[in-house]
Amino acid sequence: MAVLGAPAHYNGNSADLLVPPRVAIRHRLAFMRFLVRAIARRYRLNAFGIFWTVLAPLTTLLIYLLAFTFILRSPWAAASADTVSYGLNLFAGLIVFWMMADVLNGSSGAIADYANLVKKAVFPVEILPLVVVGSAVFHTLISTVILIVATFAIQGHVPATVLLFPIVLLPFILLLMGIAWALAGIGVYLRDLAQVVALFMTAALFLSPILYPLDRLGPALRKLIVLNPVTVIVEQMRNVMLTGATPDWGALAIYTIVAWILAALGLALFRHLRSGFGDVL
Repeated sequence: MAVLGAPAHYNGNSADLLVPPRVAIRHRLAFMRFLVRAIARRYRLNAFGIFWTVLAPLTTLLIYLLAFTFILRSPWAAASADTVSYGLNLFAGLIVFWMMADVLNGSSGAIADYANLVKKAVFPVEILPLVVVGSAVFHTLISTVILIVATFAIQGHVPATVLLFPIVLLPFILLLMGIAWALAGIGVYLRDLAQVVALFMTAALFLSPILYPLDRLGPALRKLIVLNPVTVIVEQMRNVMLTGATPDWGALAIYTIVAWILAALGLALFRHLRSGFGDVL
């Protein structure tokens, strides 16, 4: 495992706590190798293989467009001619939700999945939760391309603000890194963590402006919904991808600061718990 480049006394770098993304940057070769392996393993036994990365979100989008164009009334539609807007808004919100769901569902077992490697080889274990995040980002980018193509096909144009999409996504990725580290560390000791996460994800879906517009809620409930970690990103995603509005820079700045702190805390917790991984696994 020399490719992983970690000495036998490897205990991480204290500077990573100030700049959490340094973990992936310093070990980028190992990170990319495990990321490619994780994506390939996910589709290896499927008949359509890697093509499911396109088929699954594309089919989902088509179902939403058909359902909310011909069957259900769109909460986003201002006129009957705008009924497809709900399908696009819903899909845009679900892209963000799916990204968080992938990370939360995969992080709790991120270390246990490589138990033999963790126990027998010396390498920077911190990259394993980041592989889960990287895989989620990969699938998010595929879904986003499908959203852009669908928006162009339906509306005849795509807002220039789609170029700002990476700026909207980056703080969310940073937050998910912290969550992945924390859940991966705790998941080694608490094996039924995945069941708790599943309950949380159900609540997160309905307590976020994915199935409904945020402005339809009363002031008190809106303040509660904003606390959901996906709310700000969902709203900014729709701004840049569908409405052509620029992001709320103030909200993104605050979100980035909070995400940075939580990423550092998640990494610190992971390193604190790491010393016992070998005994538990």
